[in-house]
Amino acid sequence: MARALAAVVLVWAGTAAAQGWYEPERGSADRRGIMNAMRPQAEVIFGPPVEFVVGGLRVAGDVAFAMVSAQRPGGTAIDIAATPGWQSGYFLPDADWTGGQAFFRRTATGWVATEVVFGATDVWWAEPMYCAQFRPVIAEVCP
Repeated sequence: MARALAAVVLVWAGTAAAQGWYEPERGSADRRGIMNAMRPQAEVIFGPPVEFVVGGLRVAGDVAFAMVSAQRPGGTAIDIAATPGWQSGYFLPDADWTGGQAFFRRTATGWVATEVVFGATDVWWAEPMYCAQFRPVIAEVCP
């Protein structure tokens, strides 16, 4: 799993200009809006407060895709066994629990997270149903 995700991240690095998406800069309104749209779902799983280390963030028009790692403010690791997600059985035993991916749409009032997954054990976003809506930000995994 980790190798597959690493390969996807490496492919990302070389495709921005060719695909027409951009990565919002740290501190930008888009970056804050996207991370804030994802935070409520993360806090349901991990308990508050949660901040993100961004591994990849793509925006093209009114759609976005993020790859993040969740942590506590200041860089403290999340104690997975003490989270609501662990207690409810959300996490699979072999998952990278704090690794997450999400799709977003820009609305008149800001960014909305439409799909958020933490602890995936596969490349769940490489599905035709996501390609139909989010191809501009995930083109390399779409047929």
